[in-house]
Amino acid sequence: QVHLVESGGGLVQPGGSLRLSCAASGSIFSINAMGWYRQAPGKQRELVATITSGGWTNYADSVKGRFTVSRDNAKNTVYLQMNSLKAEDTAVYYCNVFAQTMGAQYGHNYWGQGTQVTVSS
Repeated sequence: QVHLVESGGGLVQPGGSLRLSCAASGSIFSINAMGWYRQAPGKQRELVATITSGGWTNYADSVKGRFTVSRDNAKNTVYLQMNSLKAEDTAVYYCNVFAQTMGAQYGHNYWGQGTQVTVSS
């Protein structure tokens, strides 16, 4: 019912930058929040950054000052600008959206397909 398409991942050297995008489509009534999670091999999935419909943001301590999450409400798209990338940022990044579909009484979490970000020399 809600489709998320991610893009922007790739290979980058330490200190470089990448920008991830996630576009939501479908029978969407409202989107309360959008965000990014990541999971490295052998590690637990962790929250990276979130942004509410009102523009409030939250970041993991490990990315504060380096990553910026933003959204375009008209396009139902969330972005993650990643600067000063480190090897420890290497992971699969997943877009997450909490949305309510047309006619539904409750919202649900939806996930993107994931995009690989590799930071290496």
